[in-house]
Amino acid sequence: MQQEIKNTPEQESILSELRNFTGSESYFKSHTGLLFTDGVKYLADKLGAYWLVDLVGSYKNHANNKPFLVWRIETKEEINGKTALITAREDTNTPILIKQIVPFTDFKLPIYELYQINNILLLKNEYWRKKAI
Repeated sequence: MQQEIKNTPEQESILSELRNFTGSESYFKSHTGLLFTDGVKYLADKLGAYWLVDLVGSYKNHANNKPFLVWRIETKEEINGKTALITAREDTNTPILIKQIVPFTDFKLPIYELYQINNILLLKNEYWRKKAI
């Protein structure tokens, strides 16, 4: 059974701000050519996480051109600082396709997931799927 993570007030505030992004009016281009949305830009600006955008972009040729990926960052406090495990899957509960350990990070959220659709990185709540009526 997975242990529930208790967020700090600062983390809850960041998550609340990120939930306000429900679409994107603009796309931005990373150094790797990956496009990203307003919400991802906000995340990168707020948390100093352009490194995460570039890391995702650096794997664009390693995912066998999968049209949809779920990227997950999990941080962990260690003796010498905080580390991160970055993974990518085709969907929740599918095998890990990409895995990288980041030996040091100051990423403020313990766990966060992003979607990549083709060459666009977006927040999960920026993805909108029309529900059948």
